[in-house]
Amino acid sequence: MERIYLDHAATSPMHPKVIEKMHETMKSVFGNPSSIHAFGREARHYIDVARAALAGSIGAKENEIIFTSGGTEADNMALFGVAESYQHLGKHIITTQVEHHAVLHACQKLEKMGFVVTYLPVDETGRISISDLQEALRDDTILVSVMYGNNEVGTIQPIAEIGRLLKDHQAKFHTDAVQAYGMEKINVDESYIDLLSVSAHKINGPKGIGFLYVRSNVKISPRLFGGEQERKRRAGTENVASIAGFHEAVLIAMEERSAKREQFTKYKQLLLNKLQESGIEFTVNGLLENSLPHVLNLSFPGTNVEAMLVNLDLAGIAVSSGSACTAGSIEPSHVLVAMFGKGSERLTNAIRFSFGFTTTTEEILKAAEETAKVVSRLRK
Repeated sequence: MERIYLDHAATSPMHPKVIEKMHETMKSVFGNPSSIHAFGREARHYIDVARAALAGSIGAKENEIIFTSGGTEADNMALFGVAESYQHLGKHIITTQVEHHAVLHACQKLEKMGFVVTYLPVDETGRISISDLQEALRDDTILVSVMYGNNEVGTIQPIAEIGRLLKDHQAKFHTDAVQAYGMEKINVDESYIDLLSVSAHKINGPKGIGFLYVRSNVKISPRLFGGEQERKRRAGTENVASIAGFHEAVLIAMEERSAKREQFTKYKQLLLNKLQESGIEFTVNGLLENSLPHVLNLSFPGTNVEAMLVNLDLAGIAVSSGSACTAGSIEPSHVLVAMFGKGSERLTNAIRFSFGFTTTTEEILKAAEETAKVVSRLRK
């Protein structure tokens, strides 16, 4: 049976060029980047070149990039690092109700440590209101963390407006850009972003590597202690092969971004058109405009999400009920709860389709056909 993978927002397959680059690096580059001999300098060069490319991809300086083990560590480092460094100026933090759990659970931990966190609500499209943020902002606010694009419904937040609002405030502005990076054009200076989190495995790079951008005038206390790597901000011998793979993935993502955006937008519309033609009932969760091009979240009234996922998997279609990090959980999506309220039927029948470089038109057509069959069967 042909298997179709439409869960690229959970993780993406590594690009063949990334695998090739990592293989080549693992074979020939084994020196410790902290060593001053030729083997160490060679490994250091790979890291330096990658750091320059990553910085350039968001309009940052090279010394503002800290390599991490992925998005979760980057988010944690941003939140705890800023909270600890600036608590003398206040203990108030603002975030949203629809953040990834790497941010939400970190905020809950910070609350236990004595910080006060305001969780901004969102409207039915998943967007926060700038006026709500203005109202929540206090003199003792030290950090605002708002995700760039939502991993479950694709909604993009008004990042540049938030940045402009905070420009003259003491609060540092962090955005979790894990799902948006590689899809959206991001410039940290234009949007007045102070900290930004990225993960390689969302852009066809390896798992276990990411970065945190930290503006050069922002202080951040380290989470790991040991050596003096990453300018004393993150101890531990660098993962050179994964950094090289990440570098390759970023080069490909930047080169192909416009074409991918256009292609994925077409896939989104094609899937919707085919489902409409099949006559089944569904609603879009989030926005079609002003959303990530590769993420489409749909509710199918009269169905059940677990039954949908199992039946689609049996038909060879891999999709998701939202965040992969909560897979297997019977709790409703916190994102959909924030958008529609706890009593909404949409919480029990929402499916996320997400596209990537391996997705084809034929796969979209097949997925639409199988989805329509499953929905019709379950509604009976």
